[in-house]
Amino acid sequence: MSTALITGASFGIGEALAKALAERGINLVLVARSRDKLEQLAQQLRDRVRVEVIVRDLTEPNAVENVFERVQQKGIEIDLLINNAGFGDYGKFAQNSRTKQLGILHLNVLALVDLTYHFLPLMQQRGRGHILNISSITAFQPMPYLAVYAATKAFILHFSEALWAENQDTGVNILAVCPGPTKTKFFEVAGFDPFENSKDAEKESVTPEYVAKEALKAMDKGHCSVVIGEMGNHAIANISRFLPREAVVKIIEKQFRPKK
Repeated sequence: MSTALITGASFGIGEALAKALAERGINLVLVARSRDKLEQLAQQLRDRVRVEVIVRDLTEPNAVENVFERVQQKGIEIDLLINNAGFGDYGKFAQNSRTKQLGILHLNVLALVDLTYHFLPLMQQRGRGHILNISSITAFQPMPYLAVYAATKAFILHFSEALWAENQDTGVNILAVCPGPTKTKFFEVAGFDPFENSKDAEKESVTPEYVAKEALKAMDKGHCSVVIGEMGNHAIANISRFLPREAVVKIIEKQFRPKK
């Protein structure tokens, strides 16, 4: 039976993916900072699949190595790696917390790259496997007031698509998942209400369960990236092809500018 490792598995898209994979009969290794939430989710799923819980803050030194060593010690082969853990911070870059900005880089980029570096070679050796990296539609253009977060998501998109091309003949598929606004705790953590300036934004937001379903569908088809959500998300992902980049970023700045 296959096994998936999911970071940021305690809520939101990570939790939804865990439940969807359990429905497929795939064993799980769940990684997050919150022991209580992980154990609660694990108990819900253990009647269907084997579930291991690893409580780690992936921004801490040696956290990725510790996760990898724990998996190896238990003799678990990871067939599907889902790099879902991540967070953002809303506001002017120069006025926001330096520690928080560096934490976003560490979790969204460094931990993702390091986990991929640890598990990808093992998948290549076995000639099979999948890696899902959770990006965002913010990956397709600069995002004033979410500057570091959006830049990390652009990195994830480009990194994933490059690895997808590198691994066409290895049996390993890498997918960048790019959802639009999703009903999770992300906006609460980031300190930003995406629905404040748009009456239609909340209607167009999707559930974590929908993101999980569409992500796994794209994985099954072997795609390198997928934009999830309403047609407006696909328009956002492609708007810089039709308008000057300066015009696009000015429009976004006005939309996301903090209210006084």
